[in-house]
Amino acid sequence: MDGQQTKNITVVIANRPYPLKVKQEDEAAIRKIIKELNEQVNRFQLTYANKDKQDCLAMAALTNAVDLYKTKKDTAQDSTISSQLARLDQLLGELTSQE
Repeated sequence: MDGQQTKNITVVIANRPYPLKVKQEDEAAIRKIIKELNEQVNRFQLTYANKDKQDCLAMAALTNAVDLYKTKKDTAQDSTISSQLARLDQLLGELTSQE
């Protein structure tokens, strides 16, 4: 991983262990994400008692993917708006300097 310090950890998602090799500085964030994912799976299991754990895991993954997509879309829109505002500011500055 680009010469950075890495660490082997095992995370448990929906009662299944997964070994990972992570950057040391990312470990805390990864463990927090795993905890939130497992909590989300558990909420789906309580809400949809007739679904198995795999279905609940898939629903949690889809929910997180939708949230990520919305965040990326909002970020792209913010970036576009910022670029447009900067261009307008530049044009106004040019107009003001011509007067």
